[in-house]
Amino acid sequence: MANVSIKFNGKEFLLSCDDGQEEHLEELLIQINQKFNDLKNNLGNLGENKLLLITAVKVMDEYHETKKKVEQKKNELRELSNKFRELKSLVYEYKDNKENEILKLNNNHQSLKNEIEINQKHYEKLIDEAADEISNQF
Repeated sequence: MANVSIKFNGKEFLLSCDDGQEEHLEELLIQINQKFNDLKNNLGNLGENKLLLITAVKVMDEYHETKKKVEQKKNELRELSNKFRELKSLVYEYKDNKENEILKLNNNHQSLKNEIEINQKHYEKLIDEAADEISNQF
């Protein structure tokens, strides 16, 4: 455990914290001291206990508002993520449908092509037969 010496409202305090957290604790205490002094300047000297209570309420209010905003952003992110998944699903579904349509069109094209070839052979056969009949008549 590490010890941090801080000055709050003109008084020296020695606080303990985990090793490596000294700088963070000092930063927090500077912020709290600043809020306390701002309230003291704005409201006058109401008494240390009352100013400490108001400072704590103010800090908790900021924390609570920040927490609400974070939760709201998490919900918005979750909604966006769900919409993205839905959109992704629709894209894949659309892609699959188009691939099926292309396959169906290719099959229809091939069937039509085969039918044209068969009809062409029948036509050529009919022409040949007609030509043979005409040749045989003369």
